[in-house]
Amino acid sequence: MRIGLMTSGGDCPGLNAVIRGAVLHGIKSYDHEFVGFRDGWRGVVEGDIMELPRQSVRGLARQGGTILGTSRTNPFDGPNGGPENIAKVLERHHIDAVVAIGGEGTLAGAKRLADAGLPVVGVPKTIDNDLQATDYTFGFDTAVSIATDAMDRLRTTGESHHRCMVAEVMGRHVGWIALHSGMAAGAHAILIPEFRVHMEQVAEWVREVHDRGRSPLVVVAEGFIPDDRKEAIAGKGTEASGRPRLGGIGEFVTKEIEHITGIETRNTILGHIQRGGAPTGFDRVLATRLGIGAVTMATEKQWGKMCALRGTDLVRVDFSKALDGLKVVPQDRYDEAKVLFGR
Repeated sequence: MRIGLMTSGGDCPGLNAVIRGAVLHGIKSYDHEFVGFRDGWRGVVEGDIMELPRQSVRGLARQGGTILGTSRTNPFDGPNGGPENIAKVLERHHIDAVVAIGGEGTLAGAKRLADAGLPVVGVPKTIDNDLQATDYTFGFDTAVSIATDAMDRLRTTGESHHRCMVAEVMGRHVGWIALHSGMAAGAHAILIPEFRVHMEQVAEWVREVHDRGRSPLVVVAEGFIPDDRKEAIAGKGTEASGRPRLGGIGEFVTKEIEHITGIETRNTILGHIQRGGAPTGFDRVLATRLGIGAVTMATEKQWGKMCALRGTDLVRVDFSKALDGLKVVPQDRYDEAKVLFGR
């Protein structure tokens, strides 16, 4: 069997570990051949491929990013898109299966292609950990670790200058990174897209901490919407895919805190640093296992399914279950963190 691998959407630590796990397992266990599609669905649509022999994946588990490149191309856009044209690409290159490694948008495209009869399986990838049907996605643990380390550093400088520090982290629609890193760093307020909070309440939490002689730390996800606003702040234009580029909520929260409390406040945007660098051990293991599982599914022709993590076990789920809405932070998880706000 000749299998094509592709990575699509935003990059995140662990993508290369998936590729390595898939290639080594496929070659050693089944004598499969592998190719990689360059730059996500663009490579699939245009037939832009690279060979992936065993030696090409040596040492990849510890390497961030993706050797295949990535993009947010829609496989149904343009004159060369759609299942009929993609089927011709696969036939021309003698490719028997496609492993789509990506998030909601990638898997939505994979589902449509599988529904049209193409041999596609999936690996869930989202640094925000917002995909349904899987407990965790690789890249999330690394992002939380990077953000936590940054916040630990912010707290030391904040304590030295008696300032309030605001850390803006990723999280367009969900606040899992903010919640986990904020709790790990001992944040005094965590602001996430799922729950509206008025800035007066945030200021009260900050004041409580500052009055006890401490330096407050506020963590805010990029998609957080204050209670008196209608939508997330997106003053950075649009991405190539056309969606608004979020940015500015950290600065907004910083100015509001300083205005309401009079406490000197500084803002740090972690941005793409959360995506970069080597994955954590947890993410390397999870990504490797998912790559192995995806190749086994392809070998068994389990089209239209993806690997998922349930507890410590890998399971197979239909694409439709993964795409049944975003996995948001539930009220009880936020309430756990909220107990410590202002304390």
